[in-house]
Amino acid sequence: MTPSPSDPDATAERRGAADASAAVCGAPCWVSLMARDLGAALDFYGAVMGWTFRGGSLGEEFRVALADGVPVAGIGALAPALQVAVAWTPYFAVEDADVTAARIRERGATVAVGPVALHTGRGALAADRDGAVFGIWQGHLVSNWESWRDTAPAWTRLHTRNAFDAAIFYGEVLDWACDRPGCCDVQYEHDEVVLRHAGHIVARLTSGAVEAAPDPSLRPHWHTHFAIEDPRGHAEKALDHGATVLADGTSPTGVWVRLSDPDGATFTLSDIPH
Repeated sequence: MTPSPSDPDATAERRGAADASAAVCGAPCWVSLMARDLGAALDFYGAVMGWTFRGGSLGEEFRVALADGVPVAGIGALAPALQVAVAWTPYFAVEDADVTAARIRERGATVAVGPVALHTGRGALAADRDGAVFGIWQGHLVSNWESWRDTAPAWTRLHTRNAFDAAIFYGEVLDWACDRPGCCDVQYEHDEVVLRHAGHIVARLTSGAVEAAPDPSLRPHWHTHFAIEDPRGHAEKALDHGATVLADGTSPTGVWVRLSDPDGATFTLSDIPH
């Protein structure tokens, strides 16, 4: 049951849960995959990424992925009642999930699930005005979140119709470029929007997606990148375990490979400094 705002104990609980996420103020704080078959997803990412897994506070149907003992991402079982695509989804830290959900709706976007109360906070799943799916999270963050941000084992890029318009929407919803301590800075660099937290790049927004494109990869969406040594070597492992290579390339700073896992969730392996 969701705590009532009028209940003093519930209000105190909500404020306590918001402490960690409020300090981050609009930054991506986690990425999570909801899979149709949790066991198969754990087998795939364990074999391809070398991740190990531990239980979390969200129950038996959720696991925290670890790389060398450091939390990287979450993988959970998709509830049959939820009619959503299997996808890697970024979550953004907020001070108050209800206030943020109201801002999302006021600006013509959609809150599909929540906000709902969970063991360590409150969260919601939303889609922006162009259909890109993202989550919001009010509560405790992954242990040592600053280290997670600094090493960037996972980071995210929005492929959208117009990066400038999207930056205005997310800025208003998530308090980007505000005067609060800990808020994210927004800069426009080389025709894309770059989001920084404490000087560290935490997301990029890129124009060019087409809302009605037959190919889902060309529609507006948030795309997760995992930093890893030897992306092509890991991509070969992924192929052996049922993945599909969608694209690959080399930039002056490294190699990247975009993949679709056996369940259809897309992600990129990259050693490119972002």
